[in-house]
Amino acid sequence: MAATIVDPIHSTTPAATDSLEEWVMGYCDQWRDNYRTNYAKKHDEYYRLFRGIWAAEDRTRETERSRIISPALQQAVESNVAEIEEATFGRGKWFDISDDKDDPDNEDVVQLRKMMHEDFGKLRTKQKIAECILNAAIFGTGIGELVLDTITETVPATQPIEGQGLNAVGVMDVERTITKLIPVMPRNFLCDSAAEGIEPDQAMGCAVDKDVPTFAIEQLQEQGIYRDVGLTTDVTDTERQADPELSAPAKGQTRLTKYFGLVPRELLEKASEEDEDDVVDLGLEDDEEAPSSMVEAIVIIADGTTLLKAEANPNMMGDRNIVAFQWDKVPSRFQGRGVCEKGYNSQKALDAEMRARIDALGLTVHPMMGMDASRMPRGARPTVAPGKIILTNGDPREVLHPFTFGQVGQITFPQAQALNSMVQQATGAVDMTPSTLPGDTGAATMSMSTGAIVKRHKRTQLNFEESFLVPFINKVAWRYMQYEPEKFPAKDYKFVVKGNLGIVAREYEVAQLGQLLQTMGDDSPLKPLLLEAVVNHMNISNREEVIAALKAGAEVSPEAQEKQQAVEEAQMRFQNSQSEALEGQAAESKARALKYKAETLAVPVELEIDQIKAIAATLPPDATKEAFERRLAVTDRMLTEKKLSIDEMRKLSSSNQPGESNELLNSSNGTRPTAFTGRS
Repeated sequence: MAATIVDPIHSTTPAATDSLEEWVMGYCDQWRDNYRTNYAKKHDEYYRLFRGIWAAEDRTRETERSRIISPALQQAVESNVAEIEEATFGRGKWFDISDDKDDPDNEDVVQLRKMMHEDFGKLRTKQKIAECILNAAIFGTGIGELVLDTITETVPATQPIEGQGLNAVGVMDVERTITKLIPVMPRNFLCDSAAEGIEPDQAMGCAVDKDVPTFAIEQLQEQGIYRDVGLTTDVTDTERQADPELSAPAKGQTRLTKYFGLVPRELLEKASEEDEDDVVDLGLEDDEEAPSSMVEAIVIIADGTTLLKAEANPNMMGDRNIVAFQWDKVPSRFQGRGVCEKGYNSQKALDAEMRARIDALGLTVHPMMGMDASRMPRGARPTVAPGKIILTNGDPREVLHPFTFGQVGQITFPQAQALNSMVQQATGAVDMTPSTLPGDTGAATMSMSTGAIVKRHKRTQLNFEESFLVPFINKVAWRYMQYEPEKFPAKDYKFVVKGNLGIVAREYEVAQLGQLLQTMGDDSPLKPLLLEAVVNHMNISNREEVIAALKAGAEVSPEAQEKQQAVEEAQMRFQNSQSEALEGQAAESKARALKYKAETLAVPVELEIDQIKAIAATLPPDATKEAFERRLAVTDRMLTEKKLSIDEMRKLSSSNQPGESNELLNSSNGTRPTAFTGRS
């Protein structure tokens, strides 16, 4: 059946009614019909799947006998909710306040933050927010109502005694206005069917319609907050009960409808005139700039007919006492998409697979027997049981015949495992193990799967913070400023929600940071920053102390810097002196080598000169005068060269200056003597 949207604005509206309560209930009833038509049946089934409750309308086939419900969807809801809760509250202080940049004094901000943290702890606000997150995961939308209440605190105090100069020590009762957060089930929340939100610029109005204990209303009547009128204590409609599985009508409860939105001004003024005791505070004033016929108001009705309270919106910021967010945004709809809706089809297929197997096991495991009814004794009721005797008229082998329906296929096991994996993939549950991951289960596959899970949780976390958490803290702070201005002056505070990564995302990033640390040396300037990031992701009790120690170790004092600089300068001077000493030693070693070379070369040269003289003396007797002269000229030239070489070498060997040794060595290398063969 296609979903139908009922629009109370363009349909038959109760604009012609004579009372405010009829006008409000006319819209609320239309919004209730819209919810019942489009969402009630789905939400009831999501609730049963989360609780593991079987219902006849949840059967996948008419012959289904098994009532088992797989816990896959329950695990997915709990896993996703735990991840968001860990990311929100897992780091201690989960929100902060920043003051105006032009205000140098931040003492007021510290006082407001401290008071809000203390009140949230006393009122168990974390638990209430966690319930809203759970409702969003199951039904798709998390809704909370802000309720103002006055409490009396007993605090220690001293009082001076007149005439004695002493102080009396005792206690003092102080009344304070606090703001409570009440989670609202989507079945108990009514909203404009065409609206995408609950603020005045998004919807004409919204209402919390649920059954409450009658005594709570009577107490407020005694305090003068509600009108003193009669109430109905018997509830006949179970649609607004907190648990939709409760079928018996509740006793001692009354239907209470709280409407937040626009109402006709004339009807609100008429309701004020009918109130003789002046309990209803309308807060209406003549406003020439805004002569609108509709007024933002709060209207409270009991039993759908009895007006308990009606007043113009008393909030100084004009906001409504409702906060809501969607687990996943559905375009152009107020109702969101939750975890149960994502994994619904996979869960139904998994339940059908498991129930079919259990039904088949009932036919194949338990013994069955066919009998010839005409040969059974009259009045016999045969059953199969250990040790039982069955009487037959004739041979039992002919009368009785056991039979089976075959065996259950083993394929159902991998099919159930694959369907369970489909539930995990559809819902983004973080408890995926290698056995539930499809395909390859290597390190790359695990990293990619974890990255996809982290991205989906970041998306939901951002939606929760922007749509629910920050507006809730803002509205609570506005009420502190409005009702306790002496402690919390009205200022433009900036709230910073300390939303963090969930535990899976933190483990994923810690692993990546650990791999990056392995590539860095101990002297790297980035290593302290990475260590601080790793410790910051850990959920240890003394995390702040460890981070402070890391920062202290990374910071260098001026004295330490001077000492380090002096040490570096001393090391530099020592290195320079060492290099100069090494250069001197190298030059001295080179001079000794040249001296040794010159001394060793002088003796062979003298021997060669003697050989030349001997050769010149061995000229044959029959040699001509020209040949003899040529031989003599060559011999004289060679002797002259050898003598010059000997003189240079001796001079080189007697020199002790490295520079001169190098020059002489270069000059002697060009006149090194060669072997003489005795031919011209």
